[in-house]
Amino acid sequence: MVRKTEQERRAEIIAATIKEVAAAGSLNVTISQIAKSAGMSAGLTFHYFKDKDSLFLAAMRDLLRRHGEDFCEKLAKAKTPRQRFEAIVHASFSSPNFTREAIYAWLIFYTLALSSADARRLLYVYQRRLHSNLVFELRSLIGERAPDVARRIAGLIDGLYLRYALDENVEDGREAIAHILRAFDAECREIQQNENSSVMGADPSPMDPISKPQE
Repeated sequence: MVRKTEQERRAEIIAATIKEVAAAGSLNVTISQIAKSAGMSAGLTFHYFKDKDSLFLAAMRDLLRRHGEDFCEKLAKAKTPRQRFEAIVHASFSSPNFTREAIYAWLIFYTLALSSADARRLLYVYQRRLHSNLVFELRSLIGERAPDVARRIAGLIDGLYLRYALDENVEDGREAIAHILRAFDAECREIQQNENSSVMGADPSPMDPISKPQE
């Protein structure tokens, strides 16, 4: 029998965590349940993760890592500023980032961020990265309005995730992608119609998508 590496075991525990919390719809699961789903003992699970919250955050980091890899892959194929912007949107709603289990995990992650400083810090990192990527790609399309529009697009991405957590009829992210692209096209039309308008009326602090977590 081939002995599994530590990396393989951690990956199995993380996959089981996403599966179990998604099935429960909350973090109201035990380490024993997760360990059983992963096919190992609770003691071995505690060897890799000190508690359930740290295990769930490790699972979210894994989801974010996969999201980043998918984004980089799509970005490498994009040739124009518009295509690079769309790569960000598609990466947010493509498999494996938009599975039913992943959607539930994100919903639980947002809830945990209300009470966990570690979760809030991780959420802040994700929000900043998404905002920064959007602003960078949008500047070529809409200039100085990029931070303002990026904040609304990021909010729409997050909002659609939470909305679809309650809609079990959604099978993939095509509808969500269409919503966001239509919203962006509407933003572009408004900007073109008001080319001489000032950006002074933009959202306050557009580079701060959410409040910075307390140290």
